[in-house]
Amino acid sequence: MADNGLDYPRWIAGALREVARQALSYVAENGLPGEHHLYLTFRLDADEVHVPSFLRDQYPGEMTVVLQNQYWELVVDDWGFSVTLAFNGARHRIGVPFTALAAFADPTAQVGLRFEPPPAGEPGEETEVAQGVGETGGEVAEAAVPERGGEVVNLESFRKRDD
Repeated sequence: MADNGLDYPRWIAGALREVARQALSYVAENGLPGEHHLYLTFRLDADEVHVPSFLRDQYPGEMTVVLQNQYWELVVDDWGFSVTLAFNGARHRIGVPFTALAAFADPTAQVGLRFEPPPAGEPGEETEVAQGVGETGGEVAEAAVPERGGEVVNLESFRKRDD
């Protein structure tokens, strides 16, 4: 905690997560414009992350999903987002609170954000959002088979390097 209650690191992290929320809200309402695609990296060990167990087994730490051509039913609220994606020839719904986001990127717009996890056990804005009940939170379901599988990628290849 910063001196005199001025917790700038937490406020900045909240503001950056809001950028990701606004981008996802726009995409949920309007779709992805042009060549834009979003990379969403989240911590699988964070509270309230809803993913199929085979994904937790395959990606024990962080997982990155891409919203580009093959995604369905993107729903965004103050809690987080849920979306149906294709993995291993089947559609699966995932739900991710914004407090679990580790990174957000839109390479077309040259935007990349990296988030630190909220401090463990420290109350605050981040914790309150995670505990709130959003429309997205409990709605994790499976669906039918899509045309192709989901893609998990490493964001390192998209980061700018200072040589």
